[in-house]
This record gives sequence, C-alpha cells and structure tokens, in this order.
Amino acid sequence: MKRFSAIAALTLLWATGDPAQAMAFQPSPRTSDQSANVVGVAEKVAVDHILDEKLDGLEALYRDLHQHPELGFQEHRTARLLARRMRTLGFEVTENVGKTGVVAIYRNGPGPVTLVRTEMDALPMEEKTSLSFASRAHALLDGKRTFVAHSCGHDVHMAWWVGAAEVLVALKQQWRGTLLFIAQPAEESLGGARAMLNDGLLTRFPKPDFALAAHVGGGMPLGSVVMKEGVILSASDALEIIFNGRGAHGSAPSSAIDPIVMGAHFVSDVQTVISRQKDAATFGVITVGAFQAGSVANIIPDTATLRLSLRSFTPEVRSLLLNGVEKTAYGVSMMAGAPAPTITRLNGSAATQNDSELMARIAPALKSAFGQGVISIPASVPGFSGSEDFSEFAAKGIPSAYLMIGSDQPEALAAYKAKGIAPPTNHSPLYAPAARPAIRNGAAALVWSVLSLNGASPPINELAAKRKVRCGL
Repeated sequence: MKRFSAIAALTLLWATGDPAQAMAFQPSPRTSDQSANVVGVAEKVAVDHILDEKLDGLEALYRDLHQHPELGFQEHRTARLLARRMRTLGFEVTENVGKTGVVAIYRNGPGPVTLVRTEMDALPMEEKTSLSFASRAHALLDGKRTFVAHSCGHDVHMAWWVGAAEVLVALKQQWRGTLLFIAQPAEESLGGARAMLNDGLLTRFPKPDFALAAHVGGGMPLGSVVMKEGVILSASDALEIIFNGRGAHGSAPSSAIDPIVMGAHFVSDVQTVISRQKDAATFGVITVGAFQAGSVANIIPDTATLRLSLRSFTPEVRSLLLNGVEKTAYGVSMMAGAPAPTITRLNGSAATQNDSELMARIAPALKSAFGQGVISIPASVPGFSGSEDFSEFAAKGIPSAYLMIGSDQPEALAAYKAKGIAPPTNHSPLYAPAARPAIRNGAAALVWSVLSLNGASPPINELAAKRKVRCGL
C-alpha cells in the first residue's frame, strides 16, 4: 500500500499524544442486534491457545519471507511457499492465477463464501534496518538491478494470513461455509487484484459474499485495530506524459521546441487544478514524481518524460484531476507550438470503501477481543491518502472490510516522542514492525471477522442471503 497520511492525526495521537483522544473517534454504539457476535470466554481461550501454539512457526515464516522479498508479478518463490502451507492445511490450491497469484479454498458445508486476501509483493528499495534477517535481495525492474525489501509489511500480512487459516481449520466446528484465501501479486503497482479478476477469480472459483483484508500500520501501537467507516483509502492514478519537442544545439534554442521548458511549465501549471478547479473542501493530490529529459548540458532533447501520481476520495474529484492534467498538458504543448503530448495511464484503482453492514457485523467480536484497542472512525472523517487495489473487489459488488493493525511497541513510540521525531512507517527503509505480536493480532482480527460472518448465527447467514438477492446471484 502507498504510504499513509490522511488519518495522520489519528495515528499521531497514538504515537505522540494521548490514546484517550484517539478513542474520541469512536461513533455512537450501533442499535442493531449484534449480541450473537460477541466473543465468549471459551472461544477467546481457544483462539489464543491455537495462536500461541502456531506463533513460532508463523514468525519463522515471516523471517523467511522478509529475507526473500520479490517484486510484483515476480513472486514465484513466495507463491510456492504459501501454496505449500495451504495445501498442508487441507485447502484446494490453484497457483498462477493472475500470473503469480494463489487461490486456496476450504469447503466446510453450506454457508457464506468469505474471501481473505494477502499481498505478496515487496518494494524496489534498500532496507536500512538493523534486523539480523534484513533483506539484501536484488531483482531486475525495468531492466535495472534494484534492492528489494518488504518495507510495506506484506511479509507480516502473509504470516497472519497463514495463521488465520490455521486457526480456522482447527476451529472448523465453529463455522460453516467456504473460505477463499487469496495471495495477490503486485499490489504496490495496483495491478494484481485486477490481474486475478481478469483471470477468472470470480468465475473459476466460488463467488465471495464478503471480502476481508488487513494492513499493518506503522506509527500505531500494538493492540490497536482501526475500523474506518466509508472511504479508508484514496483512489490512485499513475500517468506518464511525454512532451514532444524538437531537439537542437544548446547554443541555438530558437531552433528547438524545448520539451524541458514545456515540462517545467506543466509542473507548476498543473497545480492550479488543485488550487483553482477543485473544491477546497475536498481531497485531491497531484504529484509529479519523475521528470526525465536530456543527457548533456549543450543539447536540447526531443522529449521530456514526466510521471505523475493522482489521489482522490470521490469519483467526481478523480475525474476532475484526470481531465485537468490532460488539458494542462495539451495546453502547454499548444502554447509552445509543439505536437500533442503522449499521455499514458500506467495504472489506477478506485478508492477503498468499507461496507457499513459488514463493518457492523464484525465490530462486536473485534471489540470483545481487542477491547479499547479498537478505534472506530466514522465516515465523516477523511480516509488515508494512501491507496490500495483491494477496492477492485468492492467494485465487483463484493461487500468489503479493510482493517488497520497496529505494529509498534508503545515504548518505542514513546521514545520517538521524547526525541521529537516521527517513527519510521510503511515504505521507510527503517520500518521494522514488532512483527511477532503484530502477526498474532492480525491473525486474530481476521479469525474473529470470519467467525462473525461464517458462524452458525442465523442473522449472519441472512445477511449473506440478502446480499445474494441484492446482487442478483
């Protein structure tokens, strides 16, 4: 997932302020009947016992994955490792779905089909932690050799994904239905979910009634679970713009149509889409992250290549940004007397939204299990500015819930606070979550969510039935 910032106020309250203030984000208690989903003492003891038994193995899996990260659509070793673990648990496993994706199915009688997703890919960056098992892996990206590191936390996600599967298989008498565990490639490039969908995820395998995912959150204390209603993550669009000019000698700029000047005008002009076209009360970001042109000082090049990242929460603002960028690029080229620019949409994904009914269903069990660690945030509070392609599943009509799981020791956060600096978070080369307890908490959160949906309680099965009627299934 792209780096978080929009709910920075919340995470900073945890990291540098009073946790009680963070709890102020909790909305009023719901009035619907959710008593059937409250965790019983015996159930919690059973889940805790299984997790305690499995935790050493899950931590070993995490360390293995951490030392052997792989980039998007290159996760061959990772996929084989996860597929083998799921087969050992009794899942029906299909590999190479959407290139390197894994689909694991566990059938346990009639009932809802619940999708549980993890991501597999790592980032093209050098890890700079002091961990004894730090990654020194390399890979090729666009023909260039690069370091690779799990600095977003997907190694933690894969470990808790396996852990949740282990617990649910051990407790299969406590639930009914079908588990659809998927290990998705290429989340960082926002292409993996779509690749799996295009490869028949919803036609070759049971159609999910619900979709669950969780992400480890840097700067959040262990034991915290964020439940954000409405939009939790922004839409993301990546664009490449090539300004097409005419090259010339650096001493004769009048003979050229300078693409560097066009690009420079564009970099400043495009921000007026944010400051003069977008409503000031709405969220939208346009970032020019790369500007590549020329090779030496005395040659004006033929082209300049810019790469952009756009973020938004609503379809209306998303459309405004895309149109504004395109119009600005064409306008700059026209003013320079240059050919039209070449604009390519590299990738994109809609905003990730949490389904209100689904969140209401899983909330009581999570609050029973994690107590005051659950931070409920209403839809009126803006989401994170980071992005995810988990939204692709909701776009197919699958009610979805995306949780944030705290990953930092409170003592470590207090130490950063005392120094007056922010803790390393996701995508930082220094990010080193407290993996063992985070894995345990993430697995528990997924288990309680699945048990809330696939348990024997009649209201849960009625919810799934209502969804099927609504979606015409």
